[in-house]
Amino acid sequence: MQSAIAFTSIARGNVAAAVCSAATSSLVGIFVTPLLVLLLMGAQAGESSTLDAIGKIVVQLLLPFIAGQIARRWIGDWVARNKSWLKSVDQGSILLVVFGAFSHAVVEGIWQTVPLTELLGLVVACCLLLALVLGLTAWLGRRLGFNVEDRITIIFAGSKKSLATGVPMAQVLFAGGALGTLILPLMLFHQIQLMVCAVLAERYGRRAETGAEEAA
Repeated sequence: MQSAIAFTSIARGNVAAAVCSAATSSLVGIFVTPLLVLLLMGAQAGESSTLDAIGKIVVQLLLPFIAGQIARRWIGDWVARNKSWLKSVDQGSILLVVFGAFSHAVVEGIWQTVPLTELLGLVVACCLLLALVLGLTAWLGRRLGFNVEDRITIIFAGSKKSLATGVPMAQVLFAGGALGTLILPLMLFHQIQLMVCAVLAERYGRRAETGAEEAA
């Protein structure tokens, strides 16, 4: 969510729309992701376990969000005054989530269980998937007649998948499984999308600046 907003800001897109779309995507994913697992795994998942998983994910991800929105009435001004060091706490918590997931995968011996050829194939698959999503969102934005700022938002908000929400969901949905191997595609996709979208955001930002200078 944060990366989508940051890249949209760098690219001079519609930041307000990026905030709304990224937040909505994360909230909808809390309920849709377990249902997708049930659909893909069929009888192995079970309806009762899926409902239980939704409940646990809601407790871990949705309730803190709701509590923060409610508490904003009393702590909003304090947060605004102390945002410089609170930002480090926020980013540090995300870093710990990513570091914990990666460390758990290494402890499980992921580099011994996943051959180099399969790892390279997974990287290629993640690159192709990201290219497909970026191309599709760019095409839809133009096809539906959105302006440049909104198209930038659609591209960055539509392609982002975060470890900060994906790892807690995986821990709930695949409890007891080889979590490191299961989240390896997410770890690779997350890093690839950050590098690719950083280049795209810089390019969009330069184009926007050039256009503004020409208009002036």
